[in-house]
Amino acid sequence: MSPNPRSTFAIAGHPVHPMLVPLPIGFLVGALLTDLAYWQSARMEFAEFSAWLIGAGVVAALLAAVAGFTDFAGEPRIRALRPAWWHLFGNLLAVALSIVNFLVRLGDAPAAVLPTGLALSAIVVVLLLFNGWMGGEMVFRHGVAVRGPETGAP
Repeated sequence: MSPNPRSTFAIAGHPVHPMLVPLPIGFLVGALLTDLAYWQSARMEFAEFSAWLIGAGVVAALLAAVAGFTDFAGEPRIRALRPAWWHLFGNLLAVALSIVNFLVRLGDAPAAVLPTGLALSAIVVVLLLFNGWMGGEMVFRHGVAVRGPETGAP
């Protein structure tokens, strides 16, 4: 048994969750950037871009969540870590706020950007920063999914 908590959702020994998380992060940060572009330019295409980016971010986040929750549920040593709980609930909150952000844009995306959509996008990005920090705590301080020397890894 590895001295470190292991990922239970892996392909050829590589954890899937960290492979998927860049997608929702990129989409949701991109939505904040296009919201800011809309705020400064009032060009409707930026509001539409934001709505599409948020929709894609939610879908990608749900895929990453399946992998992350599989690791969380499948390894008791991960569940024993306080940062894992902060990471889990912070990401749930970010996804829930992103769903709300998407829904408020369904009727009239440009009208929804200011101030509600922009505020929600900014809050989500702040949550993503915090959740990333907690993910880093799990990996770099607690060795989650880090292979030890007994597996031949450096």
